[in-house]
Amino acid sequence: MSDSISKPSFRVQWRDRLSDRLTRFLVDDLPHLFDTVLRWLGRGQLLLLLTCLIWMIVPLIVVRPTIWQQTLVGMMLVGIGTIIMQLEERAENRPAAQRTSEYLHLLLIGLSLIVTLRYLYYRTFYTLNLDTWLDGFFSLLLYSAELYAIATLILSYFQTIKTTNRKPIDISHIPPDQLPAVDVYIPTYNEDVEIVRKTTLGALAINYPIHKKRVYILDDGRRDLERRAVLQEMCDELNCTLLTRDNNDHAKAGNINTALQKTTGDLVLILDCDHIPVCTFLTETVGFFSRDRVALVQTPHWFYNPDPFERNLLTQGRVPVGNELFYKVLQRGNDYWNAAFFCGSAAIIRRDRLLEVGGIATETVTEDCHTALRLHSRGYQTVYYDKIMVAGLAPEKFSAYVGQQVRWARGMAQILRIENPLFNRKLNLRLSQRICYFSATSHFFFGFPRLMYAIAPALFLLFGINSVQGLGIETLVYALPHILLSMQTNHIPYKHVRFSFWNEIYEFAMSFQAGIVTLFALINPKMGQFNVTSKGLTVNKRSFDLESVRYLVILGAITGASLMAVPFWLIISPEDTQAVLINALWCGFNLLLVIAACLVAFEQPQLRRAHRLPRQIQAIIHSDGQSWAGKTINISETGAKIELDLWPNISDQVRIELVGDLGARVLLEAQIIRAIATNTLQTHLIVDFINVSRVQRDDLIVLLYSDVEEWYAQHRQESDNPFESLRFIATSLKRAFNEFRPEFGVKVRKQVRATAQLYWDKWDGYFYTAKITEMGTQDLRLEFSGNPILNLDALTVEQPLIALSLDLEEASSSAVSLLAQVQSVEILATLSGDTPFHRVALELSFPDDLKPQQQQKIKRVLRSLQA
Repeated sequence: MSDSISKPSFRVQWRDRLSDRLTRFLVDDLPHLFDTVLRWLGRGQLLLLLTCLIWMIVPLIVVRPTIWQQTLVGMMLVGIGTIIMQLEERAENRPAAQRTSEYLHLLLIGLSLIVTLRYLYYRTFYTLNLDTWLDGFFSLLLYSAELYAIATLILSYFQTIKTTNRKPIDISHIPPDQLPAVDVYIPTYNEDVEIVRKTTLGALAINYPIHKKRVYILDDGRRDLERRAVLQEMCDELNCTLLTRDNNDHAKAGNINTALQKTTGDLVLILDCDHIPVCTFLTETVGFFSRDRVALVQTPHWFYNPDPFERNLLTQGRVPVGNELFYKVLQRGNDYWNAAFFCGSAAIIRRDRLLEVGGIATETVTEDCHTALRLHSRGYQTVYYDKIMVAGLAPEKFSAYVGQQVRWARGMAQILRIENPLFNRKLNLRLSQRICYFSATSHFFFGFPRLMYAIAPALFLLFGINSVQGLGIETLVYALPHILLSMQTNHIPYKHVRFSFWNEIYEFAMSFQAGIVTLFALINPKMGQFNVTSKGLTVNKRSFDLESVRYLVILGAITGASLMAVPFWLIISPEDTQAVLINALWCGFNLLLVIAACLVAFEQPQLRRAHRLPRQIQAIIHSDGQSWAGKTINISETGAKIELDLWPNISDQVRIELVGDLGARVLLEAQIIRAIATNTLQTHLIVDFINVSRVQRDDLIVLLYSDVEEWYAQHRQESDNPFESLRFIATSLKRAFNEFRPEFGVKVRKQVRATAQLYWDKWDGYFYTAKITEMGTQDLRLEFSGNPILNLDALTVEQPLIALSLDLEEASSSAVSLLAQVQSVEILATLSGDTPFHRVALELSFPDDLKPQQQQKIKRVLRSLQA
């Protein structure tokens, strides 16, 4: 027995030791060897050595072996990539994990580039089809799309070679009078005032000396005078300042620039009107400005509501949202090269530096990135601090999401066209900064290559237009290693922020709109205007936004039709079997992604009145002089799901005290909707907050969005699994059409022992005595036992109002009378004989129209009744 146990243990230990030694060799020994050798070489010798290495690599790129030889080479390289990827995953939670990850990622980048260049050489010299003008035209289009994709891949490799992981600079030792003054700008145009109020409350709750912080609402909605009056009333109530202007020139950028002339703070914190900051925002970011060259500190944008991809594909948080790749990886990579740029909100800018470059840029609709480009061109430093410190609203509808993405696509293309960051000598940028800005401004051109990948196989199957000459197994064994190694390389930095194949869904969904606006922006960069993204919308029922995806639907129909042509090809032209099958697989893959992209426009209803946050907040339930401590599983501005370790004997109306991460408190009345007993012997109470005053609502908003130590989305634990990701995408259709089912539970009522006398006019002056077994503020349950009840059938059918008289047995109280309506009658037992015996249960509810008169009496009864 001991031998059978020790052998697997020995194998595990041996594997761990081998893994550790290999990791140490690749991460420590090999770089140390290079450092030892290379430090003795001069610049000319290093250049000669690099030339020799390239010369040695060239045969690896240009040699064209047989198919089997190429297959073995590809399998070997992919195998090496798999081993390196596994080594990185094993070292993820160990000391020096980031350094290990960076070195192994760099090694994979080198392998991937060799394989990619090998594929590109083969693709260039052996597969371009120029036999006819039609084949040549589409062959060159597809080849151009692949060149763009490879260039984007190489740019992303450069951006992620090394990433920063900044820590805040402590300012607690600085006397308050010596801290920089901060102006908080909240620009708004036509958004709901309640949305603006939440952000204002968060801004006012930021921990910073009161005489060093001013909050300004910058209202651009000059045509809506009624809304402006409400905003002014809100500002007067909350003690902040409303700034307005006479025109709307240059939209948000012009609004901020006007405010810059009216305020005097050293620093400016800019928040979109739906971006609620945490209370530690300034204490964690102001310290970076201790370095005089720092002009901007940017933090990530995070959205507490699901975006259209998450909501309409029903991913339930299992898939990273679209902006995580940028904020969790690319911006940290940009920061390493001093190229992290302004994102329009959740950022602090040094006021004099901003005025030095002419304020917020107004020439493009992505004024934020353009402004950062000018700051970098002046030699200033930007800082990206990767901690979520704002909670914002993502566009609820796909059409609003499209509008937002189109604006970003147009703006980035405008910057590329106007500034030309890669080659413009007027810009005082380092080469690394130029590359990062070129990568950012060229990103939204993905529409053209994505569409080419979709139509190329369909053109072959439907019309015989061959975009790849000699497409077959050989092409596949060159392409697959390139694709797989690039996926493995990107897995290291992206594994927690972008899952396999989801990027293709994002790009398919936006391909037509992004392709059109970027093309027109290159032709005429002054075309288009700033559009405000609609926020706070509610989707009440399922609907399909055909307008936003009509071209994508046509593309899906063409792709599906091309698959129907496969049998005809196999019968008529068997010599093209390899090309047909590969194109068919390509079409099938495209069709799956296109369908998923179309489903993003299939709007799913929002079932709750407010978005639930999966936050664990301390919750104390108070009822009848007793208290029970628990924690929230999720919570919103209208209700919560609370976990307790026991099943409390309470009524359906309670008071709940919530305690935030940093000590904020709010006491609310709540109605318990239902209770659920879990498999772990715990209780889940689903509650609605009731009778919430304005002050309580404001306090609740501060507790939910501002009193936050760390947002739950800061560290995602889920990791990418390509096969699981593909399976999850394939089941999108099923999930999208599933009927929503409410969560089941039981009513919560206080278990009591009391008697009541019941009166009804059809009992001919008689009354019955019943036992009250359960009672709440909305209803109660009674049980009779004894002689049969008169007119029981009429009681069941008519469901009348009946009177109840309860003796509370209080020295100073007489009997309490209540009116309740019969809801159901349940016969529990019937015995016949000389003395008939019935046992009957009645469910009664207190009428809503009598609540004002009876509510206080019901609560007094509940306090008096004992279990």
